[in-house]
Amino acid sequence: MRFMIWMTLALMLGAAQAKAEQTFTVTITAQQQAEENARTGRLTHCRVLNGRREGIGFSSSSPDAAYRSCCYYQDAQRGRYRIVEKGVARGPRGWFAVIRYE
Repeated sequence: MRFMIWMTLALMLGAAQAKAEQTFTVTITAQQQAEENARTGRLTHCRVLNGRREGIGFSSSSPDAAYRSCCYYQDAQRGRYRIVEKGVARGPRGWFAVIRYE
């Protein structure tokens, strides 16, 4: 009997957590994420993208080089992914870029 109660509670908690994750939307733009990465000097991804892919990149030479170093950039150039949003910011060590794809 205890096992059934624990299983029921676990299933209810899992369903509530899944529903909460589905309703969460991205509130930070790619530009804001790039600025945050530049400010902290770290390459970090946004946590929730609602099924979108995100590439992050860095270059000490130029903003374009930072974009080209992002994950999935080459696939986007070949038409596999479509760029829907991008941002770049200058940090103390170089350029930080974020690209989001569909």
